[in-house]
Amino acid sequence: MQAIRITFRLLRALTLGGATALQAVPARADRVPDTLEQRLLACAACHGKRGEGGSKTEIYPRLAGKPAGYLYNQLISFRERRRRYAVMNYMVGYLSDAYLHEIADYYSALHPPYPPPYTGASTDALARGKALVTRGDAAIDLPACTACHGQALTGMAPAIPGLLGLSPYYIGQQVGAWRARNRVAAQPDCMARIASLLGPEDISAVAAYLAAQPPSTKRPPSLTAATKLPMQCGSVTEQ
Repeated sequence: MQAIRITFRLLRALTLGGATALQAVPARADRVPDTLEQRLLACAACHGKRGEGGSKTEIYPRLAGKPAGYLYNQLISFRERRRRYAVMNYMVGYLSDAYLHEIADYYSALHPPYPPPYTGASTDALARGKALVTRGDAAIDLPACTACHGQALTGMAPAIPGLLGLSPYYIGQQVGAWRARNRVAAQPDCMARIASLLGPEDISAVAAYLAAQPPSTKRPPSLTAATKLPMQCGSVTEQ
């Protein structure tokens, strides 16, 4: 709730710019620079000043270093309410495509340190999660996470996100939202199909394994015409 209160106090900075939006701040507010970094203090309340994300027990994801196309797609999804989270829906509800591109490019270029890996999962959960992430499950036609998100799990530019540096709570929540159809993407919605094949225990195992992986300094490789993905995905093909 604290972060939500801060976000609502700062969100005018995102839409109007620093000097005008932060006039409630008493000291020398007229000299606050009107820069993108200053406006994005509204986002920093939850996602961190450099897009590093919230703590491991929170659901605010890391934005830094993710492909710009992916970040832009998510901002569009929040604006059009395909993704539903009241603070985000309100904050980007009236922002232009050009401004959302600018925000996405800004966060994509940031590379703050990753948090330490999560270590709270059982050996059995990690083993099951590793199997699903790296090999999938042919019996239910489930592709491996690495088939789309890359062997290093750093994603693929321009629109497939990296999966490192996220808390297991956030990962589990998002896969669960796809499974419940509370989060949707451009059709064909490949993640909704994948999530429908996973039960709650498998979702928890995948989330635990991904969160336990060490950070990688590798930049996301680029998706090319020669890249063979295991299924069609609208959020990738619309780029």
